[in-house]
Amino acid sequence: MLAELAKQGKLPPVEERLPKEPMVIPVTGEIGQYGGTWHRCAVGPGDAGIINSRLSYECLVRWTPDGKGVIPNVAKGYEISKDATEITFFLREGMRWSDGEPFTAADFLFWYQDVLLNTDLTPTLPKWLRDPAEDQPCTLEKVDDYTIKFKFRSSYGLFIQMLAGPSALGLTDYPAHYLKQFHPNYVDKEELQEKTKEAGFDNWWELFGNKHSWQNPEHPHIWPWLPKRVPPDVPIVCERNPYYWKVDPEGNQLPYIDKVQFDVVENADLLNLKAVAGEIDMQFRHILWTNYPIFIENAEKGGYRVMKWTLAEGSNFLLRPNHCHLNAAMRALMQNKDFRVALSLGIKRDEINELAYMGFGTPRQASVIPQYPYFKEEHARRWADHDPEQANQILDGIGLTQRDGEGFRLRLDGQPLTIVIEYAPVFGPWRDCVYMISDQWKEIGIRAIQKEEGRTLYTQRGNAGEWDIGVWTMDRCFTPLIEPEWFMPGFTRHGAHLWNEYYTTAGKSGEEPQEYVKELWQLYDRIKAALPEELFKLADEFFELSSRNIPNIGTVGVLPHVGVVKNNFRNVPEEAISDWLQLTPGNTNVEQYFIKQA
Repeated sequence: MLAELAKQGKLPPVEERLPKEPMVIPVTGEIGQYGGTWHRCAVGPGDAGIINSRLSYECLVRWTPDGKGVIPNVAKGYEISKDATEITFFLREGMRWSDGEPFTAADFLFWYQDVLLNTDLTPTLPKWLRDPAEDQPCTLEKVDDYTIKFKFRSSYGLFIQMLAGPSALGLTDYPAHYLKQFHPNYVDKEELQEKTKEAGFDNWWELFGNKHSWQNPEHPHIWPWLPKRVPPDVPIVCERNPYYWKVDPEGNQLPYIDKVQFDVVENADLLNLKAVAGEIDMQFRHILWTNYPIFIENAEKGGYRVMKWTLAEGSNFLLRPNHCHLNAAMRALMQNKDFRVALSLGIKRDEINELAYMGFGTPRQASVIPQYPYFKEEHARRWADHDPEQANQILDGIGLTQRDGEGFRLRLDGQPLTIVIEYAPVFGPWRDCVYMISDQWKEIGIRAIQKEEGRTLYTQRGNAGEWDIGVWTMDRCFTPLIEPEWFMPGFTRHGAHLWNEYYTTAGKSGEEPQEYVKELWQLYDRIKAALPEELFKLADEFFELSSRNIPNIGTVGVLPHVGVVKNNFRNVPEEAISDWLQLTPGNTNVEQYFIKQA
């Protein structure tokens, strides 16, 4: 595909498109063949946005496929000072953006000075880019065209792992030569206002965000495939990057596959039907293990194989009590650890596993997965057994002794104690789980009402603190210290929006949290700053404190991630850690996948 363009003089020869030291990607099975289209499905147009993360994963460094280590990626190497206050990265000389322009330290400086430190574009500086001890922004220094240095006042031992995760994707996707034309530091004010108005926006930062979107085909990237046909047009199509900077062990430029095509369907059920019919080349996303028997039964007819990766979910169905409930009486209950313990003891996890998960999972509490070095069985088992007698005793003990005519408990203010469980049915049999738990809680006098809604509405209500209890999947349980959302209330807005505001603004606004939450925050700051020899003890304290206070309630986890792979679709590993923090399948080197021709 590209050789023909080079022959026509529309592209430089491949040796001029590669950096001096390209990244060499090992192949999983064999050296691949060029060509073909990777057919996938997306649940809605926005779902194809994984092209900027899970199907690219181009951070400065990245996790190994097994998730056990961090290796160079965009950077050809890095050095960490002995006190972990300075991290120096060496870039690849001759590396280029997809439009052929040089990719250099100047692009990182633009991101740092003009995006990160610009309050219109970044109103609140992300916590992971602040000093762990002093809460000050990191400093980024351009040493030369191909060397950058991050500096902190205090030690930040966890920073290199942070840079391997999804939060750091944006650092490598700000082409200064393109985006400067939409930034007031580089464009005349009147000219920028005119551009903003013509594009239908009121503010320049809205225009900037629109031009920086993955749905803008004009935006240069360093990804293996580039968006060419974008929403509202369907199918969504991405084509190979002629300046991609990775090669296979024989020096062949990657990726092997010419195009990635997303057919857009309304829901996961329709997506799974297309998979059963053999219309998807390779996909794990939205493939439901509840359909596993159907996939096996139709594999030969559909020309595919069924694969199972290790899913880093501590609990697929996680109950998230709203610690900052807008109603004072409900807030007092949700913040009461004993109340959360009683709710947990009222759940029949074995029943949920057998009926909703077909026995594929493990009944357990909200906890990291066993493959994580800091896993403790006691955390996975704490308050995970069904014990309605103890649950009823606990609820009586906190004063919830009054009941209505149907036997349901009243709140301490005399109003009916009704818990609305809100969920968007996206990553599991959550509808079944909600109905089962609602029925099980009757035994302990708790009335629960199910409320299913779209993902967008669910997210909006969570951010506004309007849930009683929300439901999500407890992913990120293999390398949880990068984003310890499930273990530390206030890390995100969901379930603790006012605490999150307090956390991200260093106490300037929001609401001061409970004492154990502040202890978790302090421990986490120490963990970020810790040197390797200090990490184990601090992490052990962190997970023990979280477990004892049960901020979220787990049900069934440690499930396999089921995927379908066509028989001619090669170099897909049989085993891998599958998680958002590893940006799966990006961590399996999707650029070396190929379609074998007969």
